[in-house]
Amino acid sequence: MLLLLRSRWLVACLSSLMAFALILLGGCEAERRKSDAELGLNAQQSAGRKLYDEYCDRCHNPYSTRGRQGPGLKGVFKKQYLAVSGIPANDARVGEIIRIGRGKMEGFSNVLTQQQLDDLLAYMHTL
Repeated sequence: MLLLLRSRWLVACLSSLMAFALILLGGCEAERRKSDAELGLNAQQSAGRKLYDEYCDRCHNPYSTRGRQGPGLKGVFKKQYLAVSGIPANDARVGEIIRIGRGKMEGFSNVLTQQQLDDLLAYMHTL
């Protein structure tokens, strides 16, 4: 009888531990990065995404408002003004920041062509 009670107790404890482990492991799953097609990007936006990955992603989260070294850029063009600087959120002002830099951000005028800048801005409109 005592052995049967111990066995049931052990099974109940192990079941609880397994359920807890599954909950923890399920919460740790990182979100898979969506493809350009899944995001519905056109060719210009896709080219801009590649540029973003190469030059911007190390400092700016694309799909979060939480920043890294610089502010997150989710919805950057969905508001009238940029959150940190208060500068109008339009292609001219954002393009200027990308070209000449601002604060701790370096400028990319010597790195990006005008077409690349246009592609990057087109992608940023999808964030």
